[in-house]
Amino acid sequence: MKVYLFSVVFCCFLVSCEKKTAVEKAFEEIPVTIKVERFDKVFFESKPEDLQKMKRQFSYFFPAGVPDSVWLNKSQHPLWRELYGEVQKKYSDFEPVRAELVTLFKHIKHYFPKTRTPRAITVIAEMDYNNKVIYADSLVIIALEMYLGKEHKFYEFPKYIKQNFEQRQMMPDVVSSFSVRKITFERDKTLLNQMVYAGKQLYLKDLLLPEYTEAEKIGFTPKEVSWCQDNETYIWRYFLENELLYSDESKLSSRFIDPAPFSKFYLEIDNESPGQVGAWIGWQIVRSFAENNKVPLAQLLQMNAKELFEKSKYKPKK
Repeated sequence: MKVYLFSVVFCCFLVSCEKKTAVEKAFEEIPVTIKVERFDKVFFESKPEDLQKMKRQFSYFFPAGVPDSVWLNKSQHPLWRELYGEVQKKYSDFEPVRAELVTLFKHIKHYFPKTRTPRAITVIAEMDYNNKVIYADSLVIIALEMYLGKEHKFYEFPKYIKQNFEQRQMMPDVVSSFSVRKITFERDKTLLNQMVYAGKQLYLKDLLLPEYTEAEKIGFTPKEVSWCQDNETYIWRYFLENELLYSDESKLSSRFIDPAPFSKFYLEIDNESPGQVGAWIGWQIVRSFAENNKVPLAQLLQMNAKELFEKSKYKPKK
């Protein structure tokens, strides 16, 4: 009996490995070539006499009407040059990131075959943490000064913001920017609509970044993910009992959807909670819908939030 049981388990293991290998091969065989253009290096290492050539090559970074003296002063300013030096220390070898971009776009092309492979360009910008990555139809622009590590001396930001200034957050940020072009945002401001919209973005990360942890996808610490898992029933009951799902109160977004040091239940547990618990619940709703309904991904991303929720059969796990 023991031998038989071992044989069954071993056979199941082999079948599982074969399936996994087949899936991995399907992604690997998708042709994607990405060359990263280091505009940050070009800008800070070019001579003043090369400015016009640089402006022709990267015209979208040089708005009309801005005098050349602005760019020349910036390229030589001690603080900007110090920042560039820190970026170079961290990203002198960009190959690991480029390889991750290739893997990501293989997944993107699997689910969205018509997607063009964009130019990938790195920059040093103005430390705008709301725009760490900009994805356009033919460009992915990555602001490297936002990925130096959460403890870097240059970061004078609240902890909940700078905890995501890590290299590992680049790909989730690329997907977040990419998702804006794929997910329809309805005009109604209800909490449910905002939750489902955020949930669709996070579900897209499940598909496009399968090797990433749940914490990395949403930008939480592992402890914050555990808090949401342990309190999922309580959060859901709070939303229902306070009739928040279909409320369009303007403060609900900042209380439960937007990045914040904590969510605002206006109770003692607030300081224990992470921000964005509404986004996390929305993620579980979309996951539940995907498990219980066989619909194409493009259709899921365009679905009305109310319809998706009603068909999701969502129930908190605890």
